[in-house]
Amino acid sequence: MFSSWFLKSFRILLFPFALVYGVIVIIRNWLYDRRLLRSATFGLPLICVGNLSVGGTGKSPMVEYLTGRLKDRFRLAILSRGYKRKTRGYALAGPRTTALEIGDEPMQFHRKFPEVPVAVGEQRLEAIPQLLHDRPDTQAIILDDAFQHRPIRAGLNILLTDYSNLYTRDFFLPTGDLRDQRSSARRAEIIVVTKCPPALDPQEKERLKRELNPAPGQQLFFTCIAYGQPYHILSQEPATMDEQTEVLLITGIANPRPLQQYLEARQPSYSMMHYGDHHIFSIDDWREIGKRFAAIESTNKAIITTEKDATRLMKFEGELAALPLYVLPVAHEFLFGEGTRFDSIVHNFIQEFKQPD
Repeated sequence: MFSSWFLKSFRILLFPFALVYGVIVIIRNWLYDRRLLRSATFGLPLICVGNLSVGGTGKSPMVEYLTGRLKDRFRLAILSRGYKRKTRGYALAGPRTTALEIGDEPMQFHRKFPEVPVAVGEQRLEAIPQLLHDRPDTQAIILDDAFQHRPIRAGLNILLTDYSNLYTRDFFLPTGDLRDQRSSARRAEIIVVTKCPPALDPQEKERLKRELNPAPGQQLFFTCIAYGQPYHILSQEPATMDEQTEVLLITGIANPRPLQQYLEARQPSYSMMHYGDHHIFSIDDWREIGKRFAAIESTNKAIITTEKDATRLMKFEGELAALPLYVLPVAHEFLFGEGTRFDSIVHNFIQEFKQPD
């Protein structure tokens, strides 16, 4: 409680820096909006998945959702920045690629959809032509976390905002979590409120709609988190756990609270080792995890981690087989039966694509 209060107070003290940052963002957007800075378009459908804030709004699960529904109908590719990788420039994932080379999230996409080309590149304006050179039959590209990358103009922008921290209630970094101005939401064709309570009622839906105030033509959707069956990190075998299983939770994600709430409802006894977002696990981290797990006295015990963290733990592959280390998959579940409408909008965008002016 004290640390949360101290962090909030400290961020308020940084308000002057937030104002400077906000002015820079607003000027940059103004230059693009007035076309004094140019945005490039490409002759194929580009689907951008992004947000206005830092932290987890569910971008990776949304990329996976789209990929799962599009890959059998279109020749699809994914392009990401490759945040916190140890390399630079353009790279296309291959059979021996590691998370250190392309980043944890692109590696997660590559492992889950090996038939879909996954590439990374900080400068997407340069990376797209390289990707199309490597995969000339590509019919559509999903741009992961590219909403602020204005040198490229996507044809379909899907903007995500966390139910517990809507962009309408936020402020610029470092006082708040916004890395873009609130009015930039107008550039999106679709807004998705993520991590909603599964039992979100129609009255709350309408209240949120009034607060977000979507522009004419903007589509608004609501999703909740859907956790899947945990599976072993190597063998892919499903976990066999019950309420008596002692769980050690390993996370290196921006917002572990929804995951904690999920475990609290199902595993009364669990402990957590939380690292920073995109944390690159070291051998010392791995040894500490082993010590914490060995210290659990019960013989009915397991380690749970996220799919994103699993990609960064795979480098310890030689030691993983002996441990009950399970990966908990996560997905978006559309509320109010609107998943079909969302899918239809995306499919129609690709099928009826016209290059932006």
